[in-house]
Amino acid sequence: MTSKLVGVRSPAFTAPLMLLLYGLLRLLDGLDGEHGPGLAWNLGHTLFFIAFALFGMVTIRLRQLAPAATIRRRFLANMAAAVGLFGVACFLWVILGDLFAQLDTAAPLPEPLKMIGPLAFQLGWLTLLVMLAAAKPRLLPAWSPLLVLVGFLLFAANLDLLPIGALLLMAGLTPVARISRPPSATAPQAVGTSEQIPSSR
Repeated sequence: MTSKLVGVRSPAFTAPLMLLLYGLLRLLDGLDGEHGPGLAWNLGHTLFFIAFALFGMVTIRLRQLAPAATIRRRFLANMAAAVGLFGVACFLWVILGDLFAQLDTAAPLPEPLKMIGPLAFQLGWLTLLVMLAAAKPRLLPAWSPLLVLVGFLLFAANLDLLPIGALLLMAGLTPVARISRPPSATAPQAVGTSEQIPSSR
């Protein structure tokens, strides 16, 4: 029971949930053929902002969990986290511009970053997730980064698929949400064990 509560309270669970609600509100907002200012738009984008603020926390969490036994792995994990956080920052900037037109007029996100930001977020995340799935012992199941990748592909294919993609992200991040503490550098444990992972000191 305790492990389930920890998982539900984790940003790795809450962030995809907020994204799912945003996707549903976006579909509702578009029933009239347009996406524009209104209750569904504003509420949806507020949830969208919260989702990516939480995704920033998840990025830091993934970095904490990533194996860093060697300088090379530590560098790769640090770079992946930095790239992922850069992507999160780009998303937050765009969302604020959608919510506040004056802000978007005064300080719009440069067009190149609108393309680079999402790619940076996805690349950083997938790198960290693959590192965790490839660790010895394995910290995440192999299907975790795969589900997240499919979710990202759905987002790119059609924004109307956001709810389905969000569910895939939620499923892919479930093993992350169940980890209550980061693994120690000397004795990492695989996800899914009944014992808590000791914190590094």
